[in-house]
Amino acid sequence: MSHLHVVCPYCNAVNRIPVERLVAHPKCGKCGQVLFFGKPVDLTQSSFQKHLQKNDIPLLVDFWAPWCGPCKMMSPAFAEAATQLEPRMRLGKVNTEVEQNLGAQLNIRSIPTIVLFQNGVETSRQSGAMNSAGIIQWVNSQL
Repeated sequence: MSHLHVVCPYCNAVNRIPVERLVAHPKCGKCGQVLFFGKPVDLTQSSFQKHLQKNDIPLLVDFWAPWCGPCKMMSPAFAEAATQLEPRMRLGKVNTEVEQNLGAQLNIRSIPTIVLFQNGVETSRQSGAMNSAGIIQWVNSQL
């Protein structure tokens, strides 16, 4: 039986989940919340690092800002993509106005930008607003 480590979106505890149970709505062993709820997780500097380093599943992050019109337009599409892509990956959002250091560390030069991480390493990025089908198609082409 193969297991994956999955970080809880609520308490950031690392859970060891059998692969075949990922689709069975697993709950966090620490806080009892479901590990996947079909919505992107709001990430801070510290929670981003935990999800990046401790998840065995890919991490797809939308870097955005509240003043950005294209970011606002893409937000519902990114949320819709989460319903389709979870639980095979975690989707997260980073507000670059609040987490300016994180945006600078990752060299985010335009928003919205989505970045795909696998095994703690950036594997691909795409700038510009996309619809949910475009996001899903892009992710599938990168995996």
